Amino acid sequence: MTVMSLHVHAMLGFLVCAWLACSAAADLPAGSAPKALEFEHFPDRLHAFVWRNWNVVEPARLAKVLGTSVENVAAVAESMGLPPAAPIPPEQQARGYITVIRRNWHLLPYDQLLVLVGMSEDQLAYTLREDDFLFIKLGLLKPSCPPLRYGPPTDDAGRRAAEIKRVVAETFGDEWREPGEPRFAFVQDLSRPGPSRPAPPKPAAGLRFIYSYCALYGDALVNPDIDPYPDGLLERLSNLGVNGLWMHTVLSTLAPSAAFPEFGAGHAARLAGLRKLVERAKRYNISIYLYVNEPRAMPAAFFKDRPGMRGVQQGDHYALCTSSPEVREWMTGALAHVFKNVPGLGGVFTITASENFTNCASHGGQKNCPRCKDRTPAEIIAEVNAAIEAGVHRASPDAKVIMWDWGWGDWAGDAIARLPKSAWFMSVSEWSKPIERGGVKSEVGEYSISAVGPGPRATRHWALAKQAGLKTVAKVQFNNTWELSAVPYLPVLDLVAEHAEGLAAAGVDGIMLGWTLGGYPSPNLEVARRFDQRPPPAREAVLDAVARDRFGADGAPHARKAWTAFSSAFREFPFHVSVLYNAPQQYGPANLLWAAPSGYRATMVGFPYDDVNTWRGSYPAEVLAGQFAKVARGWQEGLPHLAQAAEKAPADRAADARAELRFAQAAQLHFRSVSNQVRFVLARDALLKKDPPSSAEQRQERLKEMREVLADEIQAARRLFTLARQDSRIGYEASNHYYYLPIDLAEKVVNCRYILDHRLAGME
Repeated sequence: MTVMSLHVHAMLGFLVCAWLACSAAADLPAGSAPKALEFEHFPDRLHAFVWRNWNVVEPARLAKVLGTSVENVAAVAESMGLPPAAPIPPEQQARGYITVIRRNWHLLPYDQLLVLVGMSEDQLAYTLREDDFLFIKLGLLKPSCPPLRYGPPTDDAGRRAAEIKRVVAETFGDEWREPGEPRFAFVQDLSRPGPSRPAPPKPAAGLRFIYSYCALYGDALVNPDIDPYPDGLLERLSNLGVNGLWMHTVLSTLAPSAAFPEFGAGHAARLAGLRKLVERAKRYNISIYLYVNEPRAMPAAFFKDRPGMRGVQQGDHYALCTSSPEVREWMTGALAHVFKNVPGLGGVFTITASENFTNCASHGGQKNCPRCKDRTPAEIIAEVNAAIEAGVHRASPDAKVIMWDWGWGDWAGDAIARLPKSAWFMSVSEWSKPIERGGVKSEVGEYSISAVGPGPRATRHWALAKQAGLKTVAKVQFNNTWELSAVPYLPVLDLVAEHAEGLAAAGVDGIMLGWTLGGYPSPNLEVARRFDQRPPPAREAVLDAVARDRFGADGAPHARKAWTAFSSAFREFPFHVSVLYNAPQQYGPANLLWAAPSGYRATMVGFPYDDVNTWRGSYPAEVLAGQFAKVARGWQEGLPHLAQAAEKAPADRAADARAELRFAQAAQLHFRSVSNQVRFVLARDALLKKDPPSSAEQRQERLKEMREVLADEIQAARRLFTLARQDSRIGYEASNHYYYLPIDLAEKVVNCRYILDHRLAGME
């Protein structure tokens, strides 16, 4: 394992341990429960609540939360210049609950938040725990908020609301009240048949699986009214060479158990839904694969009469010890039940040493288990994988069992040698690739597009797997990564082509094309598909062909210039795990600026706050700002070329061409904003520093820089507001829902204007 991946594993293991500890006291975890932030650009918390939830949650529910009338809520909205209430699209209500939770995290206590999102306490507790570690993304704490009740606005609040109304009118003009594309409109688009295009040559046989762009993460089979896999998406992905989709599951919800009678509630309905999905996907030559991250840790009470199964402790949870034969038998039997009752399932992929606390060796603590203490991690991990393989193949001998080395340490070679010979072995292609950005040397320890694989770790592990007689799979991100996931794909096709060419040379048997992010049917996937040919084509020929297919003969040369400019700029991305997960690139211009330090620490793709020290990882803050500025400048150089390509695209391809231009423009604004935000915080903190005090000249220089940043952030937020209104895909990612909505970009304008007009004068 690389130094960086060790850091990732340790960090995530610590976070899960902390989550388990802070969830011990109550069903709804509070953590340290610090005082909630105050958003001083609003008159008060009431106005902030109405603004953030206007046309996100229906006014009647807002009124219910506040204990007042719809008329009073509407009056508060009107006082700030908000447009009239509009119907909330059903897709937004069903698919956007994480966005609602996050935007009210600092505004409402739990009891009012439950009313707002329409969840029971148990439902919210499950969401915080299982929806891709949502509580970790929210910071492992619930800010302390007093109850929020309606009261008539004061005169001061009324004056500030009128000021907001003027700012909005001056900044956004007529566009403010014009209807934009509804959020989640892309679901309807992906439910329709895709455009008819000449198909590339038939690919060579090989596994190509991905996550659905529309999928729900937590319990995707529990709500039959929401289709995470619309037919139009299946068709488009199939046409791009995708033959598998993976989905998150929790094994205890999929099968009954005599040994564990508390397991299996609702399993019959889930399996019925899974059967329907498998049958429908087969019509598009797509198989369904289950994510198996088992056995999940259980609370102490679970082991009251099962002391022989209790393994390593983290918080108030314990591992279900897989050195216990009963635990392995349950896993094997449960998977056999699933595959027997859902014929045609493609298989599973396993994660056995991830951020999820599962087996006793999953976080390296096996020495604390009386049954595992004398066993090596390789023995335990291989045994868990063998139990999973036995269950799958008992019911479905031809199903694929893909075993992933995420989080495996120096003992990985021993584990690979012990894996069942029927297994497929998967490794992240670009991990441990050496890089240097801004003079800082490091290596890749998470998913990256800016650093092109394969890297030495994957190459070494694939070779060991082949020696052991296993098929090999590369885990990649060909659409986007946490480097930036707020657009469906990054048009850096030169980088994708280079990576796909490298995988063709490596001779892997399959590719996992993306994690929860990156499931959109894109030209990036089209590039990857064309490298499935044997022998593989030349890189330049592939890029030329995809450019002609997307933009026509006249637009193709301009598209190629744009892709090359974006790819060259993206190689400057300041890659580090802290930058990936904590810096504000997912939110870009939507992330607020703070005239005084917020005091909050950045969270994992949840709240960046103003925590530059956590954002920067191993980069000096000035270098971090400079590298994001380099990416933004290089990206800007490519935009005119892409605009020309879109203008010259044939009529039947014009919509996709314009969409790609929007995505590229949005990405540039995100990169530019991160640089701005770092510069703002550095100037602010230097200005507030008392020891040594700043000279008058230094203070003016720092104030000047803050004003420049504030002005540029207003421009960036204003531009992104238009792009996000035009395209419901901008700002969205499957496991985080919407990072921001257009109204959040308007709030950023209000936030910046408030600092300019009311706070900087006091810093003179």
